[in-house]
Amino acid sequence: MRKSFLTVTLAASVLALAACSDSGEGEVIITSDAGDVTKDELYEEMKTSIGEQAVQILMIEKVLAENFEVTDEEVNAEFESNKEELGDSFDQFLEQNNQTEESYKKVIRLNLLQEKALTEGVEVTDEEIQAQYDRQGTELNARHILVADEETANSIEKELDEGGDFAALAEENSTDTASAANGGNLDWFGPGAMVPEFEEVAYGLEVDEISDPVASEFGFHIIQVLDTRKVEDQPALEDQKEDIRSELALLKADQTTLLPKVAELMKEANVEIKDEDLKGALEDILNPQEAPAPAAPAE
Repeated sequence: MRKSFLTVTLAASVLALAACSDSGEGEVIITSDAGDVTKDELYEEMKTSIGEQAVQILMIEKVLAENFEVTDEEVNAEFESNKEELGDSFDQFLEQNNQTEESYKKVIRLNLLQEKALTEGVEVTDEEIQAQYDRQGTELNARHILVADEETANSIEKELDEGGDFAALAEENSTDTASAANGGNLDWFGPGAMVPEFEEVAYGLEVDEISDPVASEFGFHIIQVLDTRKVEDQPALEDQKEDIRSELALLKADQTTLLPKVAELMKEANVEIKDEDLKGALEDILNPQEAPAPAAPAE
């Protein structure tokens, strides 16, 4: 699944409730023997609990939709991709996030709008697409030794250079205990299975070549590729070209440019908040130097 820029539950809830906002303000939306609940009452309760975040999400969605196009076909394709990726756990995912299929599609649409804003102007060459396609069509069988610090990694690298046994050194030193018990072997894997720093180096190695220490969030890896194989039934390049282009553009994009771009679009849209209690809701976005970054954009 692609990176989410806004928390799923909050974004979907706000967007779903916004769809009901065209009705009369005093409309009764819940009836009971204990009393009715009107839309005004719900609004006031929401304003108190998630008002500012709701304003941010709604205005982000509106200004992006005004400037970028996301089609129903794109939303449905991403939805089906996520559903296939999660498999039998998809319904559980929706339930855990208090979502229906339709509300989740609203989140996907917003996410795709943000991706288009973020990747606007990012160039991806045909050569880069071909290289990524070739990588996606190749799996590696590799092993590694993971240690906590660079000094230890350099020491182990020296032992390997002097003829040390990789499997024995992995079993003795690697902090990845699961693979260490098997001589550091990670078995077969493809793109996306490992952290980016590991993957980039591993796919650049020849069979039997041993890498220099590679830093990642987990520590320092020494990697050796044991074998490679082609992925069976890989779709043709032409069938994947635009998806690959989008993925690479997103990887190359500067994530820090999204909020400034949204802020500029909001200024152009002449946003005016009429509810006095919510006047400062967009301050974090419109004037980031004067206030901390908003809480909404996140994994």
